[in-house]
Amino acid sequence: MNGESMNHYKPIWESIDSRPIPKWFSKAKFGIFIHWGVYSVPAFMPVSSERYGSYAEWYYAKMGDDDVPEIADFHNKNYGEDHEYREFAKDFKAELFDPDAWADLFRRSGAKYVVLTSKHHDGYCLWPTKSPYKKNWNSMDIGPERDLVGDLTKAVRKKGLKMGLYYSILEWETHPTQRVEAGRYIKKTLMEKYGIPIEKYVDGHLLFQLKELVNEYKPALIFSDGGEWDYHDNYWKTKEFLAWLYNHAPNKDEVVVNDRWCKDMGAAHGDYFSSEYQDATGLKENHPWEESRGVGGSYGYNRAENIDDYCSSKELIHELIDIVSRGGNLLLNVGPTADGRIPVIMQQRLIDIGNWLDIYGEAIYETHPWEKSRENKKDFLFFTKKGNLIYAICTKWPENEIRLEFEKEAENISLVGSSKNINCASKPGEIRIQIPNISPGEMESTFAFVFRIEMRP
Repeated sequence: MNGESMNHYKPIWESIDSRPIPKWFSKAKFGIFIHWGVYSVPAFMPVSSERYGSYAEWYYAKMGDDDVPEIADFHNKNYGEDHEYREFAKDFKAELFDPDAWADLFRRSGAKYVVLTSKHHDGYCLWPTKSPYKKNWNSMDIGPERDLVGDLTKAVRKKGLKMGLYYSILEWETHPTQRVEAGRYIKKTLMEKYGIPIEKYVDGHLLFQLKELVNEYKPALIFSDGGEWDYHDNYWKTKEFLAWLYNHAPNKDEVVVNDRWCKDMGAAHGDYFSSEYQDATGLKENHPWEESRGVGGSYGYNRAENIDDYCSSKELIHELIDIVSRGGNLLLNVGPTADGRIPVIMQQRLIDIGNWLDIYGEAIYETHPWEKSRENKKDFLFFTKKGNLIYAICTKWPENEIRLEFEKEAENISLVGSSKNINCASKPGEIRIQIPNISPGEMESTFAFVFRIEMRP
């Protein structure tokens, strides 16, 4: 989507939903998520096999949760009962944060965009916000004493990647919830001490900060979160903000947004729909979507996780293949430490993905699902399409020939990354690909293999 927007979008869903999504998002396929903040100091949550159960970024909300007594025990033992969560901010120093090194790692991973948590549910801001309610609760006033959003934004764009921002609509210190019997996320005394006056929150803080981020950093993507839990669009003024964003924002021709801004928005409105650890329901064919997950079971760095709690490079590459073959993007999260280091095991996973994409990226980037995928689907076989090319992506080396249903004949079949001749039998309605004899040393990567099928016009 280039040039000035020709449409004037009104603050009603029908109008907002009519906006074409900027083309870059559906072409990108792979992005990096970063959860980093005050929660990176305690960096702890008991490891759980349950979905969402290992989220270390929820430390603040779980400190007084009777359902997770391990958090209170851990906190009291290591920091003391009187140690408030806000006191962790002075230890969130980011003294080893090197934005250029981060950006170079993300480029080497093969990612096309990066999304940083500018503010999570704890309300701590990674930029020098001018909101009057965030004095001494932002990265310039306490902790790193620098603009983390600004520094990383510059570095990421310098490497040619798109830069996006995550922003939590609600804050635990201010908003009660209808989902729990207690009616709040944290202790009432902390809400009374630090909370923003509820009548001031939306107009005086939320909308102010969103426009501040847009005008100052011009993100290519805004990943909103938390707004969908308890309050509808009229409360958050979602439609009014999105109409402003699409009509008047300096990034209006590039920005994309997800579907977590308000209640009942999920899989109904938004440039793209969100899935988290494969929890999405209602995803629609031909509507852009994105799956996000961590390398392990947490988004924020969780010191309780060990090697067996992390996905292998092979598992992550296979998940990327599966998601892209179904029309989605993968937003893979890394959780840096409080001093600003991306754990080496996470770096290694990213480098492995990037090395695989260096060879096979043509089967991932700028592709879309093949309409005959369902008829040809096997446990180890996935498909993407680009123009007259069909890519058959094998997550293991096939033992026998691959027989595919095709409406047209193949003009040429090759093995991406190899000069081996591929024999095939092609006729209208069917293609048989003969699997060549190849020694492991002849293949540049063994995580997955790609056959490129060029169809006759």
